[in-house]
Amino acid sequence: MNLRERINALARRVPVWAVWLGYGWPAPWLVWQGATGGLGAEPIKALERELGEIALQLLIIGLCLTPLRRYLGVNLLRFRRAIGLLAFSYVGLHLAVWLFLDVRDAGRIWADIVKRPYVTVGMTGFFLMIPLAMTSNDRAVRWLGARWRVLHRLTYAVAILGAVHFIWLSKGFQIEPLAYLAVILALLALRLRFARRQRSA
Repeated sequence: MNLRERINALARRVPVWAVWLGYGWPAPWLVWQGATGGLGAEPIKALERELGEIALQLLIIGLCLTPLRRYLGVNLLRFRRAIGLLAFSYVGLHLAVWLFLDVRDAGRIWADIVKRPYVTVGMTGFFLMIPLAMTSNDRAVRWLGARWRVLHRLTYAVAILGAVHFIWLSKGFQIEPLAYLAVILALLALRLRFARRQRSA
């Protein structure tokens, strides 16, 4: 058995709930850290950033699953739904911290969405995730048929918006948010390359 076959065999033995557990525990841990002074002098800002960054990482992991299968033969697609819903959950937590702990002023929320580009971009990404989360179930897949795949291509737009949101939020020139955007664009390029190859075949 080669390495690829071993990875696929191991993946089949890993339950989906392990993904929920593995990426779910950081949320309560971060909240606890923020409440007990473990996130530095600005715990709310730190909590926002950490939750948002985990969401972006999950989006990228989800986008990697199809290229892994197509180009390396590693099939982890059974975890895609859990990863996508976890990403949506972390974005929701990121938004909740901003709304209820950071802004704490209903009058400012709409003003920030309209006037601050990074907030506009972030909220756009969140709203695009809502139909994706709502259709991440077997019933929706059967009902939408081929349209389900078309709808879920919005994941790329969401990931790009998330990376741009991160870049705008970061102060000064920082490599990390740019690296996230570069990875997302590279994954999109792989998808476009595969689509062109399919059309020319």
